[in-house]
Amino acid sequence: MMSKKRAAWKRWRTQLSVRGVVLGGLLLAGTVNAEEITMASTTSTEQSGLFSQLLPDFRKATQVDVKVVAVGTGQAIDMARRGDADVLFVHDTAAEEKFVAEGYAVKRFPVMYNDFVLVGPAKDPVGVKGNDIVAAFRKIAAVNAPFVSRGDKSGTDAAERRLWSQTGLGDAGQPLDSDKKGSGYKECGCGMGPALNIAASSGAYVLSDRGTWLSFKNKADLAVVVEGDKRLFNQYGVMVVNPAKFPNRNTAGAQKFVDWVISPQGQASIAAYKIGGEQLFFPNANAK
Repeated sequence: MMSKKRAAWKRWRTQLSVRGVVLGGLLLAGTVNAEEITMASTTSTEQSGLFSQLLPDFRKATQVDVKVVAVGTGQAIDMARRGDADVLFVHDTAAEEKFVAEGYAVKRFPVMYNDFVLVGPAKDPVGVKGNDIVAAFRKIAAVNAPFVSRGDKSGTDAAERRLWSQTGLGDAGQPLDSDKKGSGYKECGCGMGPALNIAASSGAYVLSDRGTWLSFKNKADLAVVVEGDKRLFNQYGVMVVNPAKFPNRNTAGAQKFVDWVISPQGQASIAAYKIGGEQLFFPNANAK
């Protein structure tokens, strides 16, 4: 009787071991075969919450996971230039076109747009409210009003610098020195969220992309004071890092993302993302 029980026990242990090996092998195979790409992207795509919708939709359609490194556009481009990313998703068209011209990507694709807004104290003590961003910058500089600049080589920082250069406060076509932007001008060297937090706590003006502003929770006494100026247009682009320079990157996976995000399905996912019923980004993959 005892020997029968021992035999049954041995058979059960053997079956359990075999099942464990098979299950472990399946799990290991799944881990090895799972496809993943690394995306270098701007902070606005992540801090706005867009990726919380876009990337699960992409994963469902392609079974490809995306690891996002969200930094300023300049840092994201530098990361891709070093070969530390498979795909680049940013918002500084001039810098993106230079990236392609230097051979770090074969082609840039427009994806979507939104706009920048000037945020400041709701009471607007400087009186900049309206739709002329350059006039608003001139007024801020003239009265030395507090102004928070990201100063981090991001797409927003690049746009802000271009706007300052159009104020006529310095040499035409040249970057404007910080001392000509008023004594209240300060660079934080930080992302959009932290810059908005500083502005909220100090009653300062700050240029923000609309997506991050709408998703920002700590608005305090801040409000949009300048919007609607065509110079505040904010275009986003996407590109695969050139495999000729970095053959070890996951080019196929990156191309899957680019193909999907500019497809009708990807564009619909972008358009569907809203906060409080307000659409944050507008797909325009067919833009020339």
